[in-house]
Amino acid sequence: MLTSEKIDQAAQHLFAARKSGTPGERLPESCRPSDADSALAIQDRVLELLGDSVGGWKCAVPLPKAPVILSPIPKSGIVRSSPCRVPGSTGQIEPEVAFLLSRDLPPRGSAYTEVELRAAIGASHFVLELLRTSYANKTEATSVEILADAYNNLGLLVGPPIPNALDWPLETLHVTITGGGRTIHDRDGRHPSGHPLMALAWLVQFLNARGQGLKAGEVITTGSYAGIVDVPVGVPLRVQLGDLGVIEVELITGDP
Repeated sequence: MLTSEKIDQAAQHLFAARKSGTPGERLPESCRPSDADSALAIQDRVLELLGDSVGGWKCAVPLPKAPVILSPIPKSGIVRSSPCRVPGSTGQIEPEVAFLLSRDLPPRGSAYTEVELRAAIGASHFVLELLRTSYANKTEATSVEILADAYNNLGLLVGPPIPNALDWPLETLHVTITGGGRTIHDRDGRHPSGHPLMALAWLVQFLNARGQGLKAGEVITTGSYAGIVDVPVGVPLRVQLGDLGVIEVELITGDP
């Protein structure tokens, strides 16, 4: 675990990259995290430097190469209308299913049941996660460094509600993305955690074990049906997620 001084140094480095909108060098070796606890502490410190609070979370069931996949999403980064500002001249999006909580899920000694989790979901939405990175050479960064950098999260565009979402077969959905007179993406995609509810369940139990909880009003996004999709900036886009809904959005260059 990094010391508080090293956590602050790493957070300052990532905060500067986020504010400039320009990816830069990896974290200096002197403050580069090697464990998830340090990376999560860096996430928290960056949120403090932004002067923001938690408006939601991104999460997914862990993978062998990424044992922890989560990040708090700042309240200011959750938007509900287009256009969406992104740094640079290109954009990256992920089409996902997210849950809006209608009740708190505070930390407790026992695990939450699926019945309790379903009861805490006030609404389900088709959303687009907006992505960014602080690292010019992200392929050189470790999974823990990516975790420290909010797991690539820039923000979240909340799209239309999905009535009775948990009654739908959400394991596999077809994603179509068009813009500028061309098709950018058009194929079936499998949910990375098997089902969105599995990602929510993992997040709740992971935070519960750390003495943390979730709050009513937070939006929990659960993983992309299309991976990371590169899309043009300044071009109206149409994103369709199976029969669940459509989001029309335009990304524009500027400070988010």
